[in-house]
Amino acid sequence: MRNPSPWGWRFWGLTLVALLAFGLTLALGRWQLSRAADKEALQAAITAQRARPPLDGAALAADGAAADALLHRPVVLQGRWLAGHTVFLDNRQMNGRPGFHVLTPLRLADSGAVVLVQRGWVPRNFVERVALPAVDTPAGQVALQGRVAPAPARLYAFEGAERGMIRQNLTLTAFRVETHLPLLDVTVVQTGDPSEGLLRQWPEPVSGVARHYGYAFQWFGLSGLVAVLYVWFQIVRRFFPSRRA
Repeated sequence: MRNPSPWGWRFWGLTLVALLAFGLTLALGRWQLSRAADKEALQAAITAQRARPPLDGAALAADGAAADALLHRPVVLQGRWLAGHTVFLDNRQMNGRPGFHVLTPLRLADSGAVVLVQRGWVPRNFVERVALPAVDTPAGQVALQGRVAPAPARLYAFEGAERGMIRQNLTLTAFRVETHLPLLDVTVVQTGDPSEGLLRQWPEPVSGVARHYGYAFQWFGLSGLVAVLYVWFQIVRRFFPSRRA
C-alpha cells in the first residue's frame, strides 16, 4: 500500500494557517511598536512645550485661538478672580483621595480676556455631600503660575446640562454660554505650593510606552513560537523522523 504524499492538503492547510498566524502576530507587534513611537513623540513634544518661555496674559489671549499649539506651555498671569463663577468638579482624585477640583475664571489684567483656571484640589465632606470645603479666593489682583491645559477630563454623567457650584463635568462651550464670559478656548492648570486651601500635586501625563513595548514583545514571541512549532511538526518530524530501535 502506498504511503500518502507528504505534500497533501493537510500539509498545505496547516502551512496556510501557520502563515496567517505568523503574519498576524508579526503585524500586531509592529503596530504596538508604532504606538510606542507615537507616545514617545507626544511625550517629547510635551517636554519641549514645558521648556519654552512662559506666556503672559496678553500673549495667551492673543494666541488663544490656536489652542492646540499652546497646550502644556507655561504661563505667568495676573488678574482678578471671578469668584461668583467658581465650580467644584466632583469625584476628582489627587494622590488617591476623592474630592473636588476647584475651577474659577480669571479676568486677565493685561487683556481683559477671561481664562478658566484649574486652581487645585480639596477633599470632600463625606458626611454632608453638598457641604463645600473652605477655599480662599482673594478679591484683589493676584498673580499665579501654571501651564496651559485642555478642559478637565469628562467623567460619566447622566444626560442634561449641569449647573450649580458642584458638578460632575464642565465644558468650555456650555460654560461660556452660561456665564456670558469671554472665555478662552483653553484652561490653565495652576501650579506651585499649596495655598488658599488647595493642593496642586497634579499627576504627570503617563505615556504608557513601556506597556506598548511589553505588548510588542509578547506578539513577537508568539510569532517566533508559531515559526518554531511549524518547523518542528511540519518539516523536522515529517521529513526527518527519528529511527526506531
